[in-house]
Amino acid sequence: MRILLYSYNYHPEPIGIAPLMTELAEGLVKRGHEVRVVTAVPWYPASEIPLEYRDRLYFTEERHGVKIQRCFVWVRQQRGLKNRVLFELSFVGLSLIQALRGWKPDLIFLTVPGLPVCVPAAFLGSIYQVPIVLNLQDILPDAAVHVGLLTNQKMIQVFSGLERFAYRTATRISVIADGFTKNLLTKGVEPEKIVEISNWVDVNFIKPLPKENNYFRKANHLEDKFVVLYSGNIALTQPLETLIDAAARLSHLSNLAVVIVGKEEALARLENYRIQQGANNVILRPFEPREKLPEMLAAADVAMVMQKHNVISFNMPSKIQVLLASGRPIIASVPETGTAARAIISSGGGLVIPPEDPESLAQAILKLYSDPERVKILGQQGRVFAEENYAFERALDKYEALFQEVVEEF
Repeated sequence: MRILLYSYNYHPEPIGIAPLMTELAEGLVKRGHEVRVVTAVPWYPASEIPLEYRDRLYFTEERHGVKIQRCFVWVRQQRGLKNRVLFELSFVGLSLIQALRGWKPDLIFLTVPGLPVCVPAAFLGSIYQVPIVLNLQDILPDAAVHVGLLTNQKMIQVFSGLERFAYRTATRISVIADGFTKNLLTKGVEPEKIVEISNWVDVNFIKPLPKENNYFRKANHLEDKFVVLYSGNIALTQPLETLIDAAARLSHLSNLAVVIVGKEEALARLENYRIQQGANNVILRPFEPREKLPEMLAAADVAMVMQKHNVISFNMPSKIQVLLASGRPIIASVPETGTAARAIISSGGGLVIPPEDPESLAQAILKLYSDPERVKILGQQGRVFAEENYAFERALDKYEALFQEVVEEF
């Protein structure tokens, strides 16, 4: 098949949707399909475009057999409605021109966030007379409204209209967890349109590695420490202050270290909070290159998943699959009724505790700190679960079968 993959994010962006879409595109090419990706210039998570991508509106590249067609986007580090609107409009308009430059696809695979791109995708589907598979990594505007990211009522109405349009024009909708299915059914989406395919992890890339002679431990003087690691996005839905508060409660344990890896601007804010709380056992570090991710994860004794109490129930962080595959136990400070909690419990690879509760978090860390055998068992169970349920080849099989089915039916 010839597949047009439409995504805001792609390689070399290190976290979020980009690694998933990169692996999917390259996996499909390895199976004999032609893939071209319409995407933005790299911008996430720093909200900054690298120098080599700033001088033109369009760039076309090839990587591992995938044709990558990039366009400029309006990106500013300052959050706000104006900057978000300009970002969306720039991508919608410029990406459409890129999408029209190239061979006619058999199928369009569109990943969300964000919603406005469903308009050019629907136009392309109509022009090319091909099916659209809409991949939901989040449900907008529900998630944005729930955490206070989107408050303007007119914009909420616009995005709600775009959501209905996206569901109506999609041939199939692939969702990453059962909570998404429940949400869509309440909105009148036909059950036969929905297909559940979990996000995946490359279990040959992310795998258990020894802590001994670990570069991340050596570089950060952690050789003799029990390391609690959080690595990922630090935004409205991740209450890292709770982790710092928990660390402060455990400062009497001289061989315990809490390491937070994230975007440098967010780390600067957390550093101020760390100082205020006197949490000298907290270490803040910027993101590592993606090729170093397996060894960084292996530096941990325990890995963290953090959500605020008001995170909408269907939210499913893609980091869960990665952490399980790393063979390290997870402490999930998340709402107990949410999709993330169900995933951790089902895996047998971690503990679930109430969100935004420093005392409960401190006690959970202490419980694993005091029980190395349990740490070992939880890590092993998580790894087995990842291999059996989240292996990339299994997800690729499902997507390939889905694509074949919609192309034949259309």
